Amino acid sequence: MAFLLPPLYPIMDASFLPSFERGAYLMRVVCELEDAGVTLLQYRNKHSIEEIPHDAVIIRGGATSAVTLIMNDHPELAVNAGFDGVHVGQGDVSPGSAREIVGPDRIVGISTHNLGQLKAADLMPVDYIAFGPVFATTSKLNSDPVVGLDGVCEARSLTSKPLVAIGGITLENARAVRKAGADSVAVISAMFGPDENPVKIAKDFLRIFR
Repeated sequence: MAFLLPPLYPIMDASFLPSFERGAYLMRVVCELEDAGVTLLQYRNKHSIEEIPHDAVIIRGGATSAVTLIMNDHPELAVNAGFDGVHVGQGDVSPGSAREIVGPDRIVGISTHNLGQLKAADLMPVDYIAFGPVFATTSKLNSDPVVGLDGVCEARSLTSKPLVAIGGITLENARAVRKAGADSVAVISAMFGPDENPVKIAKDFLRIFR
């Protein structure tokens, strides 16, 4: 059965998590995001692999089975934490290797940044493809060139796999991104950045997608 992407794909980047009472914050936000209607959540930590198991246990404990949890980069840690899948980038473990590690029943997603990568990903054992950055983004250093809405349209024409648009997506442009062909929009700094209220923003995104 094909994996069905919800319209909103929040990515909780560890660089935005507070250092003080981090565990309590994680537990509260995960529970409140689920109550707000979030059904898919990725945890991403590019800075400290040592933090991942601790954070993952809290996230898994805060979410019920109604929320699909995705681990960025680390298929073994995804399995160990009881997450539902893994997301890999172009420089990470290959989707084939990730699939071998997580097995046939967990989700594997991949990031792509141009149409060549997307065409290659379409032939890989992945459940969805992320494509972007659609717009300029501040949540990733050395980001790839923006693909724009036209790029999303082209990507949609080249794959039947579920398509996640990522990069610079906000409440103001999210509907246009989905209209261009994305099944889902990934949101990082617009939701979890400094001074943002992730639960309120999740509700706002879900409201405009109704």
